Amino acid sequence: MIGLQPFVTQCNTTFTGQTAYSTGTSPNSVAAADVNGDGKPDIIVANFGSDNIGVLLNTGNGTFAVQTTYSTGSWPDSVVAVDVNGDGKPDIIVSNSLSNNIGVFLNTGNGTFAVQTAYSTGNWPGSVAAADVNDDGKPDIIVTNTVSNNVGVLLNTGNGTFAAQTTYSTGTSPGSVAAADVNGDGKLDIIVTNRGSNKIGVFFNYC
Repeated sequence: MIGLQPFVTQCNTTFTGQTAYSTGTSPNSVAAADVNGDGKPDIIVANFGSDNIGVLLNTGNGTFAVQTTYSTGSWPDSVVAVDVNGDGKPDIIVSNSLSNNIGVFLNTGNGTFAVQTAYSTGNWPGSVAAADVNDDGKPDIIVTNTVSNNVGVLLNTGNGTFAAQTTYSTGTSPGSVAAADVNGDGKLDIIVTNRGSNKIGVFFNYC
């Protein structure tokens, strides 16, 4: 059975058996965010083989409703939830690996999402992260372009749309990406795994 598998904690820090929820084919990445403003975290999943994302709303007692799906590009890989347009509601960002783009789904305000807006990336976008790299208070997009051997940074223009990516060369086959201030200067740097080079790459932010 294809499905998500949350575990509920007990007081002795062990977990109960899983409760499974059906998804699309080959769910690949998952995020949790309160998408409908009821104070309860919902589940967002990238269904790699179904070319969509699924949103499973929290019913309030730790169970989840059947997923609502939204079409992506081909082979959605990585998903994050963050408020990109400053309306206080988490939006969804997904990398569409075979389509060579990033999809952004704006939250309409009640836990449903508009049709994706696509932004071009390099070849085979994999891992995606959202972070304010230029210190303007708006989350930008960072993506590993696995076949292009680079990371792309798409700056948030301020209204939930994004500029064309600026790329930075990595090692071979960059995989996962994260953003953190590693040198204590108050600016978010980029950390990337280079799977084909057996290395970690760190990019210092000099904005």
